[in-house]
Amino acid sequence: MTQRTTEPILEINSVSMHFGGVKALNNVSLTVNRGDVVGIIGPNGSGKTTLINCITGFLKPTLGSIAFHGRDITGKKPHKVADMGINRTFQVMRPYFTMPAYKNLVIPLSSPRAKRIGGWRGGGRHGDRNTVAVDILEELGFERDSRVPYKLAGTLPTGYLKRLELGRCLAMRPELLICDEVFSGLSASEISSLVPLIEKLNAQGITMIMVEHRLVELFRVANRVMALSYGEKITEGQPQEVINHPKVREAYLGSEEDF
Repeated sequence: MTQRTTEPILEINSVSMHFGGVKALNNVSLTVNRGDVVGIIGPNGSGKTTLINCITGFLKPTLGSIAFHGRDITGKKPHKVADMGINRTFQVMRPYFTMPAYKNLVIPLSSPRAKRIGGWRGGGRHGDRNTVAVDILEELGFERDSRVPYKLAGTLPTGYLKRLELGRCLAMRPELLICDEVFSGLSASEISSLVPLIEKLNAQGITMIMVEHRLVELFRVANRVMALSYGEKITEGQPQEVINHPKVREAYLGSEEDF
């Protein structure tokens, strides 16, 4: 794993998000330090994806603030947040379905941030963006000598699409990578091969936030976990401490097999 520090990279301060009379988030605070892998857990409807959308600019919080490296990013547009170094995957995958898989990475590789930083974290490569795109996919488990990187994204099975989502983020050279249900819809063998990849990305220096229902797999990679329920923060701490918290168990009542 990468060296974890006490240097805050992301600070979420008393964030609330209201939709009419519904409080999707209520006074949620969280600090993510450089090198962390922070898990966010909670039942469906607990506000996990809403919080991600607030961080990444898809929603502007009703109250509270969000800072990245000490700079206020509250309400900034998604492309501005991404250009600063925060990238995210989507629970419902959104590739360019009618383009080859590798071409999905050429687009973010052409972004101002990718051009500004140059190279790629996996090996510091410079060169033709098509080649770099295939290089990144190869690092993520696409067989370079097969036709898979060149197939239309819309023809790929879920396991490859999940990795393609990660590849599109990595092409932007993120400092903070937010994964929304990256294990969802995968088989046990696909998850087993994805966990070491998550560990590798963190070891390469990427700080991570993971929203996840697959708690066993999440706890293999997360050093801290925050639990939400009905838009409110229940508790935060090391994984085993959080899952043993009485209010977390109450929130997950009926899902005890996840423990």
